[in-house]
Amino acid sequence: MLAAGEIAKLLEPYVGAPEGDLAGMERVDWPGVCGQLAVFLELILKWNARTNLTAIRGPEEIVRRHFGESLFVGRHVGQCATLLDFGSGAGFPGVPIQLMRPDLQVTLAESQGKKAAFLREAVRELELGLRTEVWAGRVEAMPVGRRFDVVTMRAVDRMGVAVREAAVRAVERVVVVGTMRSGLELGESFEAARAVGLPESKDGVLLIAERRILGELERGFGRSIGG
Repeated sequence: MLAAGEIAKLLEPYVGAPEGDLAGMERVDWPGVCGQLAVFLELILKWNARTNLTAIRGPEEIVRRHFGESLFVGRHVGQCATLLDFGSGAGFPGVPIQLMRPDLQVTLAESQGKKAAFLREAVRELELGLRTEVWAGRVEAMPVGRRFDVVTMRAVDRMGVAVREAAVRAVERVVVVGTMRSGLELGESFEAARAVGLPESKDGVLLIAERRILGELERGFGRSIGG
C-alpha cells in the first residue's frame, strides 16, 4: 500500500510540490489531503477486487491517472461554491476535488447502483459529512431547478447527451476531461471551450467552457439550491 508521502510524490506533476503555488486557492492542507487519498486508495483497491470500479488496477497508476487528473481539474474549476460531478463513477474527479477544496458543496451523480454504493461508503470513510452528496441516479432525473456553479465530467457514457444536460445544470462553467477531438457543443449560452493540456498525457486536455451572460440573480439562485 502506498503511504501518503509516496502519493504526494506521484502527484507533483499535477499539483506541484506541496510548497508550490496551488492556482491562487487558499492554502491546502497537503499532508492531510494525501493522508485521505491513501485511505481512499485502500478503499478503491478493496472494492475493485470484487466489483469493477475501474479498469486501472495498479495503485501507482490509480494515483496518477485518477487522483492526479482529478486534482488538476480541481485547480481549474475557478471560484465556485457548488459543483456537480456528472457520472462520477468511482468518485473522479469529485472526491479528490472535495478533499482539496473542503469549502465546496460537491454532488457526486452516479446511476450505477454498485458504484453509487461505493461512493456512499467513501463519503463515510473519508468523513466528508454534509459537504458531499451522492445522487444515485441520472442527472436528468434531478429536479428541474437544481443547478450548480460548475459541472465536471470525465469519461462519461453518452457524452453528447451528458454535455447537453451539463449545459442546463451549469450556472457558470463546464469542465470536461477529454481530448482535443472531444469538442463541446454547449450552445450559444457558452463561450467556445478553451483547452488546457493534462500533465503526463500526450493528447489529454481539460476543456473549460464559460457561460456568456450571468446575471446576479441567476448566480445567487444557482448557489442557493445547487448543494
